[in-house]
Amino acid sequence: MEVRESRRAHRRLGFFFLIAALVSIAAVDASVHDYFNEAFNSCSNAFFFHGGSKGLRTPCSAIPPSSSTTSSPNITTGPKGKSSIRFDDVTFIRTKESADAQNEMQENSGSVEAIILDIKDRKRIGGAYLKSDMICCTPQLAEEKACKLSQVIIQRNLDNPEWPRSITTSFAGRNQEAKMESVTVRIDKTGMYYLYFMFCDPHLKGTIIKGRTMWRNPSGYLPGKMAPLMVVFGLMSLAYLVLGLIWFLKFVQHWNDVIQLHYHITADLALGMCESALWYFEYSNLNSTGRRPMGITMWAVTFTAVKNTLSRLLLLVVSMGYGVVRPNPGGITSRVLLFGGAYLVASEWYELVEHLGNINDFSGKTALFLVLPVTLLDACFILWIFSSLSKTLEQLQVLVLCLLG
Repeated sequence: MEVRESRRAHRRLGFFFLIAALVSIAAVDASVHDYFNEAFNSCSNAFFFHGGSKGLRTPCSAIPPSSSTTSSPNITTGPKGKSSIRFDDVTFIRTKESADAQNEMQENSGSVEAIILDIKDRKRIGGAYLKSDMICCTPQLAEEKACKLSQVIIQRNLDNPEWPRSITTSFAGRNQEAKMESVTVRIDKTGMYYLYFMFCDPHLKGTIIKGRTMWRNPSGYLPGKMAPLMVVFGLMSLAYLVLGLIWFLKFVQHWNDVIQLHYHITADLALGMCESALWYFEYSNLNSTGRRPMGITMWAVTFTAVKNTLSRLLLLVVSMGYGVVRPNPGGITSRVLLFGGAYLVASEWYELVEHLGNINDFSGKTALFLVLPVTLLDACFILWIFSSLSKTLEQLQVLVLCLLG
């Protein structure tokens, strides 16, 4: 019986984190997560809102856990050189009916917990270790002194008793709003971190959240999965610049032998240079401010889609013999352009969803569906290129035999 209850508890928590992952696709923007009157979702006997999830890195000179929280109202961002999660103007608003049902003189008439945990500690939230499928403490568990009534069940980490971290905000009397204290939680260990806002009191059903949290790594606001990309695109911009200069010199040197194909290659190099530069500035701005510059991002996405399409089309028409055994693509131009147009639309749509959505260090489910047509068209490109290349090689062999014969 105990084994069965334990399995049920694990299934419940698994379902809880699955819902949280799906909810994470909702409206959060970059490393500054804004909450605009967001609603809480129910799971088991708890209500939760997923505030974000991100990879945070800590340098070797990490501060000790004892000083991992700062509550100075003057702090607007995380401490320089340290990873942190900053709560700023986070406010919980309950329904008027819920507020009117409370005693006006009551100091604590309901509370919401902000819980920060490493992904490795996700099983420490809820009563699985107590052989219970509940997330919030029940009267029976409270009598056994296993947890505190009306609070989320948290099994503390023995190596660091402060984690998972819980910050409680309480409603007072009949107040409809409860404002969370502005605090900065400093991260002492590299890992993937979740943030949940949770409450256990069913009378708080209908409560909404507004405000924002700011997630910062030692080098800036870029999440863990994006941190190396700024350097990569910076180096790619320089590489494209050098390659472009070499290509331009050769282009001028052999001006009399230039054909239309060379102009397309020049355009592709220019697109690649612009794409890399735009992505570098996009990541640089995001790292500095925590928010995406939507104008730069839109242009970067468009340049990426156009460059990828043109690169594939160039490879395809060259494999067909354009510039090698024939002066033009011939009667297959319309098919090539139609196929390229389909790839451009699919690629643009996928890149927009991938880069204009939220940044949580997790791929959204929508992007997984949109990558399918791009993958299918890429596979068709590969098959068409190899098939055309085989035919072109046969034509070259026949041509060589005719010249030798």
